[in-house]
Amino acid sequence: MAFQKEPPFQHGQAAKTAVLYCNLGTPAEPSAPALRQYLAQFLGDSRVVEIPKAIWWLILHGIILRVRPAKSAAKYASIWTAEGSPLRMWTDKQAKGLAEKLKQRGHDVQVKYAMTYGEPSIGAQIDALRQEGATRILMVTAYPQYSGTTTAPVFDAVYRWGLKTRNLPEFRFVNRYHDDAGYIQALATRIQNHWATHGKAEQLVMSFHGVPERTLQLGDPYHCECYKTGRLLAEKLGLDKTQYKVTFQSRFGKAKWLEPYTEPTLIAMAQAGTQSVDVVCPGFTGDCLETLEEISMEARDAFLHAGGKTFQYIPCLNDEPTWIDALTSICEQHMQGWPTSVQAVSAQASASAKTKELALALGAKE
Repeated sequence: MAFQKEPPFQHGQAAKTAVLYCNLGTPAEPSAPALRQYLAQFLGDSRVVEIPKAIWWLILHGIILRVRPAKSAAKYASIWTAEGSPLRMWTDKQAKGLAEKLKQRGHDVQVKYAMTYGEPSIGAQIDALRQEGATRILMVTAYPQYSGTTTAPVFDAVYRWGLKTRNLPEFRFVNRYHDDAGYIQALATRIQNHWATHGKAEQLVMSFHGVPERTLQLGDPYHCECYKTGRLLAEKLGLDKTQYKVTFQSRFGKAKWLEPYTEPTLIAMAQAGTQSVDVVCPGFTGDCLETLEEISMEARDAFLHAGGKTFQYIPCLNDEPTWIDALTSICEQHMQGWPTSVQAVSAQASASAKTKELALALGAKE
């Protein structure tokens, strides 16, 4: 096996700690060619679609990638910003906010973001961190609830990168934080601030991204973690079981997915006489196509056309200070034992200088 070239090394160079904040991915632009490239990578992952590879390859390349890119490009165009993809924009802002907050709390830690599908890739960003001297990397995902369809592919990307690397850094992974007190509080604060400005609807709908129901039967904890997040958030907001619903969106294909489905639930609520709803998407830490177009546009239209009167979409956590605080605390928890404080890094640098002297005395090269 051929290994990639290692970064330059000098005896005595200080070991560094880094955080790589990972999100799902986004096309480079809202065009059919860009969507075709992105969807081929995303839907070609067997973690995402669990159909025998040979059969799925024919369906994906023979049908889906011929039809879906143009339709998806139009949807992306409807939410594209001057800064580009909303998902990329918020991921970048969250990573920068995390870096600044870690610095304020006395840590000397590098922070970058990466995408599982698209750019910048996880492998490329690990390479960049190693070029900057990182020997310890904390992998943090933008997914509060663990799923084999989202969280696990981040692990896969790291493992694939490791197969071609000789000198592996020390890795730690954050699998989930669906019940983290700071995360729940950040969600509650986001909703309470919205209510203070726009008023409170009759019902709060918590819409999570859906996955095929069979994944639950096969051992994926995602369904249970979504419901726990919903319960904890409702408790924090002081809501009883009659005042909120947990639903699942973004169904793809004909298989049965986790229920209840978001849009049909909203339609049924309107038809049953519910006049106003607030919809929040706790599983998405940053606004993206699934929240801005599918919920704030499509689901809104469905509810209003079914007889509802008021539909309020509550934005994701994005770069809210309470969320950046919570994300920072999550990272601190998982970096325990690593010398990340400014004082510890300085002491380590002094020790590394002594190590260099000893190495040179033994005949080592610079």
